Amino acid sequence: MKIIFSSILILFVLISCSKKDEVKFEAFSPEAFAYDIGDSWEVNATINVQGFEKIESGNESSVSLNYSMDLISPAGDSTKNIFSDSKDVKEKEIDDIQLEAQFEIDYASVKGKYMLIFYIKDNNSGKTTSARAEFELKD
Repeated sequence: MKIIFSSILILFVLISCSKKDEVKFEAFSPEAFAYDIGDSWEVNATINVQGFEKIESGNESSVSLNYSMDLISPAGDSTKNIFSDSKDVKEKEIDDIQLEAQFEIDYASVKGKYMLIFYIKDNNSGKTTSARAEFELKD
């Protein structure tokens, strides 16, 4: 009986150790800020992404992401696809990637809290994720 129990325990340990810790494809730590640059507002936004599919080639991994953003005004009006870009990364080790955006808003825009919605697609797996960040336009 001890041999059977020991064999099962060893088998369980081997299976547990061989299973990769899979990280969920997700966006985290979204941030957005608006700066008064005189005749318009400059909006800067960042977000981090992890859990993407890596394509291994030699001793490098490559990741390919597309991302875009919608802007929602304090009145609830939506500007679709106010920013879009892609990011391809090739490195030895890639755990997470920071995506950046920069765009301008008309200086006459309504003051108040705005919301940015980030839409991110992993081109290698086809998975998508999204996240939100707020910023404020004020005098």
